[in-house]
Amino acid sequence: MREELESLTVNKENLVRRIKVAAHNEPADLVIKNGKVIDVFSGQLLETDVAIADGMIVGLGDYEADEILDAQGRYICPALIDAHVHIESSLLTPGAFSDVLAARGVTAAITDPHEIANVLGADGIRFMLERAKESSIDLYVMLPSSVPATSFEHNGATLEASDLEPLFNHAQVLVLAEVMDFPAVLNAEPEMVDKLTMTLKHSWRIDGHAAGLDARGVNIYKAAGIRTDHECVSIDEAKDRLARGMYVMIRQGTVAKDLPQLISLVNETNSRRFLFCTDDKYPDDLISEGSVDHNVRMAIKSGLDPITCIKMASLNPAECYGFREKGAVAPGYEANFLLLDDLEQFSISKVYAHGKLIAENGQSVHHHTHSAIKPQAHPLKWPALAEDALAVPLGPSHQAHVIGIIPNSLVTRDLVEQVPEQKGHFVHSPSRDYVKMAVIERHKGLGTLGTGIVKGFGMKSGAIATTIAHDSHNLVVAGCSDSDMIAAAEHLKVIDGGMVVVKDGKVLAELALPIAGLMTDSPASEAASALKELNEAAVSLGVSDSFNPFLTLSFLSLPVIPDLKLTDTGLFDVRAFKHISVSID
Repeated sequence: MREELESLTVNKENLVRRIKVAAHNEPADLVIKNGKVIDVFSGQLLETDVAIADGMIVGLGDYEADEILDAQGRYICPALIDAHVHIESSLLTPGAFSDVLAARGVTAAITDPHEIANVLGADGIRFMLERAKESSIDLYVMLPSSVPATSFEHNGATLEASDLEPLFNHAQVLVLAEVMDFPAVLNAEPEMVDKLTMTLKHSWRIDGHAAGLDARGVNIYKAAGIRTDHECVSIDEAKDRLARGMYVMIRQGTVAKDLPQLISLVNETNSRRFLFCTDDKYPDDLISEGSVDHNVRMAIKSGLDPITCIKMASLNPAECYGFREKGAVAPGYEANFLLLDDLEQFSISKVYAHGKLIAENGQSVHHHTHSAIKPQAHPLKWPALAEDALAVPLGPSHQAHVIGIIPNSLVTRDLVEQVPEQKGHFVHSPSRDYVKMAVIERHKGLGTLGTGIVKGFGMKSGAIATTIAHDSHNLVVAGCSDSDMIAAAEHLKVIDGGMVVVKDGKVLAELALPIAGLMTDSPASEAASALKELNEAAVSLGVSDSFNPFLTLSFLSLPVIPDLKLTDTGLFDVRAFKHISVSID
């Protein structure tokens, strides 16, 4: 079992030097003077110098150095860690993603590449590991536990324990990623047990995904060795997990915004079991709001002590994942720190990683070079769509299961409603906020296609479509016109995957995502600009601007989060864990 994975290799020579610098027998590389150290151990502020050698903090107190950094009264804060994030959901490659996070004070992230793994399998994970070498921050990888997420849909690859185990030899591979298939754990299915036992041979870390689980379900997860959960949406759910020794990740992303519901539970007694994460966040939100620095600011505004909030974004995730040298400004810790102009506002002036400046005044000073490393091809495969391909049959009562969108949540409602019909089929009704949705298998040309009804978009005309459809990443499209839905789907073939808005057969906005239909090699600013145009085009169709339409659409196909979702094989009842008919009779 590996006790720890760290980016700095300790050898006798640099260990001796650190001791000499700490003992004042040699000058430090860098000393920070005139700052107030945020002590996450005692919750106090320390007015003291900080000495750094070989990228490590070696002492607090009076030190001499080759270089002096005058903090000018600023706060010296440990750098932040995003405890759970999918890089692919930023639409960016690891290098471009890291530039954005560095500017926001995040110098480490625990990432799960299950998006690209569902398209390209182990080759997708290796691609992400290779491209992570371009990063200015430490990116750690969790090995996807559920590829596919369930057996009730089609994706691009299957990963068994034997496929995953060789990847544990990679220095940045850390943990088994979010275990989503609760029935597989509950029934101790051999494939799942193999993955759990394989992980425990190499690491004691298994990440959870306990969406909708009650206390009994949490018992089962903890008995299986699962230690974390980022899917809490209520105080009661969080209490169940805390009482059973789980770390609770408070998520604030582009769609899932759980912090307002959960933050009141945090207090001085239990705060050490809470972490911050983003999970899924688009580049425009990362640029405008931030990463987990946004979580910290929101938590401070809620009335929580600022140092407690900082601890939840630094020391807590470091200890959760076994990073003994991250998470604090103290001797023996990596020199990953921020200079803050203001503690209450959490305004970041400078960001350092391993003792080197990587961002200043909200801008990364590191810009990765364009990489020649490309993933394997991912041709988009589905048959030409006939005029009646998207039909939704209804019974005599015209009652149907309708997917009800909850704004800014991954959870949906199962609405049983009487819907408009014509000749025995559902017809779009923008006036009643009903639109049609389809999920089309795109990986192997199987021809499977699921259709359903969605309420809550506000769409009055046109269609939106994307090849990002969690977690199997088939093509998902919603619209008020079958012809526009088909036109949107076909245009995604032309641009090799991505996002598109169509009205009256014309493309209003698009973003090509040629890397597995999930990512672009463009910088964050270009992706954010394209997203702005897409969102504006969607709003022009009548779509609500109170939530992100594309990320919302992409999660309407995820059959592991309640209540009702749509896959390429049909409508799926998550609580019953089975397919159901759209029509009630």
